Amino acid sequence: MVGRRALRTGLVLSVLMLAVGCGDQEPSPSGGSLIADPGSTEGCRKPLFPPESPWNTDISTAPVDPQSSAVITYLQGRGWGGGRMQIDFSIEVLCTDDAPMRSFQKTDDFYAPDCDDTAIPVPEGGALEGEDGYACTGDGDCHLLVIHRPTRKLYEQWRAHLSGSTYRGGCLAVWDVSRAPPAQGRGEQCTSADAAGLPITPLLFDADEVEAGEIKHAIRFILPNDRIRNATYVRPATHATRAASGGTNAPPYGTRLRLRANYPVDSLPTAGARVVARALQKYGMLLADGGTIALTAQSDRFTKAKWNGLLGPLDLRTLQPSDFELVNAGQRFTWTGDCVRTP
Repeated sequence: MVGRRALRTGLVLSVLMLAVGCGDQEPSPSGGSLIADPGSTEGCRKPLFPPESPWNTDISTAPVDPQSSAVITYLQGRGWGGGRMQIDFSIEVLCTDDAPMRSFQKTDDFYAPDCDDTAIPVPEGGALEGEDGYACTGDGDCHLLVIHRPTRKLYEQWRAHLSGSTYRGGCLAVWDVSRAPPAQGRGEQCTSADAAGLPITPLLFDADEVEAGEIKHAIRFILPNDRIRNATYVRPATHATRAASGGTNAPPYGTRLRLRANYPVDSLPTAGARVVARALQKYGMLLADGGTIALTAQSDRFTKAKWNGLLGPLDLRTLQPSDFELVNAGQRFTWTGDCVRTP
């Protein structure tokens, strides 16, 4: 389907931005339990997926891509979104054992065959990205992310909205966290709840990880569309967009940037910032979506540790594109829009 998702902007709702209300209905209780403190509960805590999964792989000694210098120069001339490295703390991750499965009405943000048309476990007391509950009242991405422990499935939906008996939703991607995905992910040329076709949850770092002193996975990062290479992706991504308008030296979706080994990590202002920086040196950050706030952390609403006093949204503001290098990305794939799902 040529042109599919061409208008997606991928803007995330940051704690630094205000949502504009477009509705005031509250969803009725969904039933089922939301596991308290999922960040420290077996089956919910990170890293998700087996160690050999691409986002859980140590790339600290991986070779640099031949195009690294050109890409870094390109980004250095334009900067991160918003002009500085910032952290968004608005995405929620829910974990449940027994929440009821709810079907949804597909919106125009649902793409076949990329997206999964199946019921989703919705625990009582949860919330969407950037929202107080399940109603999408602002103009954010309203991601719904749910880990279902009994089946070891991860449900990720873009632009969800639940209010009373109404449940509308965009693209849903269901992931099996018990196995490492194949090179083609959920399918070649296929999107997910993120533009690059990647899972979101395993790339989010949370307060429990940072307080414990180590993040053991790559981190999700995003760029404005004019700084992402047009209709191009590299592994582990499986999808790109034509909304991305960057030239041949712009990083494609799936790009993994690694903080230089000689970066003075001890110069960062907080212990939390230093934990994140060390993860950027060992696991890097993966370009997953288009938007403004560079790094994405998990909200602390359902974690034991809290961000207050641990890490602030601007604690990594001194990091510049020139402090990074592009890890060898391999083949560049041109996005055609012809999704072929992986069996």
